[in-house]
Amino acid sequence: MSLIRRFILVTAALLLVVAAFAQMSDQQLIEELKRYSTSGLSQEKILTELASKGVTREQLERIKAQYDASKAASSGTVATPENRVRESAATGPDQVVVVNAPTQGPGEVFGRTLFSSKNLTFQPSLNLPTPENYQLGAGDEIIVDIWGNSEYNFRQRISPDGNIHIPNIGPVFLNGLDIKEASTKIRRAFSRIYSDLAAASPKTYIKTSLGNIRSIQVNIMGEVTLPGTYTLSSFATVFHALYSAGGINEIGSLRDIKVYRGGKIIAETDVYDYLLRGDNSGDIILKEGDLVKVEPYKKRVHITGAVKRPMWYELKDNEPLETLIQYAGNFTSNAFKKNIRLTRKGDTELKVYTIESEIFDSFMLKDGDEVTADQILGRYENRVSISGSVFRPGDYALDSSIKTLKDLVTKAEGPTEEAMLTRVLLYRENADLTTRVESIDLEKLLNGTKPDITLAKNDRLFVPNKNELRDELFITLAGEVKRPSNYPFVYSMSIEDLILQGGGLLESASRARVDVSRRIKNPLSTEESLVQSEVFSFNLHRGYIVNGDKNFVLRPYDIVVVRRSPGYEVQKNVSINGEVLFGGTYTLVEKEERISSVIKRAGGLTTGAYIKGARITRIMTPDEYAQMQATLKLTRDRGRGSDSISVESLNLSGVYQIGFDLAKALSNPGGEDDLVLKAGDAISIPGMNNVVKISGAVMYPNAVAYSRDMTMNDYIKNAGGYGFRARKNRAYVVYMNGKVSKGPASTIEPGCEIIVPYKPERDKMTTGEVLGLSTSIASIAALIMAIIR
Repeated sequence: MSLIRRFILVTAALLLVVAAFAQMSDQQLIEELKRYSTSGLSQEKILTELASKGVTREQLERIKAQYDASKAASSGTVATPENRVRESAATGPDQVVVVNAPTQGPGEVFGRTLFSSKNLTFQPSLNLPTPENYQLGAGDEIIVDIWGNSEYNFRQRISPDGNIHIPNIGPVFLNGLDIKEASTKIRRAFSRIYSDLAAASPKTYIKTSLGNIRSIQVNIMGEVTLPGTYTLSSFATVFHALYSAGGINEIGSLRDIKVYRGGKIIAETDVYDYLLRGDNSGDIILKEGDLVKVEPYKKRVHITGAVKRPMWYELKDNEPLETLIQYAGNFTSNAFKKNIRLTRKGDTELKVYTIESEIFDSFMLKDGDEVTADQILGRYENRVSISGSVFRPGDYALDSSIKTLKDLVTKAEGPTEEAMLTRVLLYRENADLTTRVESIDLEKLLNGTKPDITLAKNDRLFVPNKNELRDELFITLAGEVKRPSNYPFVYSMSIEDLILQGGGLLESASRARVDVSRRIKNPLSTEESLVQSEVFSFNLHRGYIVNGDKNFVLRPYDIVVVRRSPGYEVQKNVSINGEVLFGGTYTLVEKEERISSVIKRAGGLTTGAYIKGARITRIMTPDEYAQMQATLKLTRDRGRGSDSISVESLNLSGVYQIGFDLAKALSNPGGEDDLVLKAGDAISIPGMNNVVKISGAVMYPNAVAYSRDMTMNDYIKNAGGYGFRARKNRAYVVYMNGKVSKGPASTIEPGCEIIVPYKPERDKMTTGEVLGLSTSIASIAALIMAIIR
């Protein structure tokens, strides 16, 4: 048994396909596995042969579960509840033929994919009570339980000759009997041994039930995907048989499926009865040797347009157009139901029919007809509308309650307060569906001094708004307030009100100066005025005007500017680091505080300070940064210059270095070298850096020790000399304090850097350019010779 179990596990892991032809029962599968265990075949070969016989992965897993559950009781004859689970004699829940089930769209035949769905197999349930009309046959398993004064358990399959053999009793013929009849016959047989079974008040009881069921062979023919003979469960129905054969093919009928038994038709199945009416009476249980035949379809009709389920439908000869509409789920809400358009294939050309609704129930369709249900028109037959300055704008029905313009305005609960009634617009449709507009004095119409107007279909009334016709009125608040912006104009607004709306004054605001500029507007004047605006100035104290017109009221488009206090300044910080006693950040105490003052406040220089290397890093102001950008753009627009430094390689970080002489600044405080500091300046005073750096177009850029006796050329020689494309006459020196000196005679100091620029790389002439230049020179030479002659 361990060998059989190993083969079950291996095959269950590999079996990923389903059978396409005949299937085998669980008992037959076990016998096959026993035979394969000694056959010596490879696992792949076993997989292929089992798949061809209809074995599925689910069937193998089910047998394994039953084997594990019944292993403990396999040596006895006791029929426990665990081993009474009914086994399928056919396939598991997977479909037998793999078919790609298409989506049911407008181009599909309604119902044809029913038997191609993985989720709808029509597999019969084997765990339901046995139907009373189920006829026993060879292969069915009978289970007999006796309890009470005597106990006995018995189970056996009906033999091919229709008998079961009961120990000490003999054969009992059960073939063709239903469960009730078989129970009566078995009770009589056992009463020969257990006389108490036939007593008036028995103390011994007997029950007969059906265990594992037999399999049957059914022929499935006609228009199915894979016709043939299939081994199915004895509970299998017509629908499961069709599913096993892969479903209906392209020309198969869903309405004409016949079941033959013994050469006679015993049932005719219509799948539409099941799909549309829920009637499964045609899905009968099959028996051994039954023939299921699917006929070709006779009539298919396509319906599209405004129906709920536009598709192809198969119709019977006696089904009219009304039945097709019902099959399609009936009309949608926007369908035009008075008539339907039909396109029919004639003998030589197509023909169009218009079918009125009165004959829907009698008009017969033909195979291949195309039926189209149109939609209603997208316009209204009784709509009027009102918009603009009324309390309830919208669409209204033109009926007995709304006939005139006054009725419409009244139904909309009248105009709003800001409505301009002297000129409302009425848009009307012409006969050719173009639009014209009429101007109406609605005020006179409502008070009865002007006759009312009768409305027509699709009239649209627009009531304008007085405020919307004006410019957007606003007042501008600027200057030292928390929220400077444009604010909507309101009447009687004062300067104090506007400042309060703007969040109040900032700490930097000047209470002594608030200016109001006002537009000059004199439409009656024909002379050009040189005055562009009026300006009013006010003083504020605690938010109120103390100097000026205290009743001053703002007008639309006024600009109110709160000036900055002239004596207000925020703290300005500079930093100093390096060789000073107390480096860090310092606040400027004077408006024009200089370098010498800050160094003095920092405790002065240390003994290790290198005064010549002091430098200042300054942040550009917005104006300086904009000017730098403009200069670089001008340089770039002029093209490539003779300098070797490209504009794109420059550092545009928004800061720059200031070169100055710290020794002169400290020796002459307040002099030209004692620079005035600005907010954000960073003063750096380095220590002695006793090296000189050589870079640029030299053979080996490096740094060498400073020597008082060495010149620029000496340092360049220490870097291997000039390199390829070096501009020898353009070499320059950058000192630690940011100053620059040009030329070989420049003084070399500790910490400086010697830079040798590169010559710009020139594009080489191509062969074509050389030939062109040679031709030009030859032509000029020929011209000169001709002139000489």
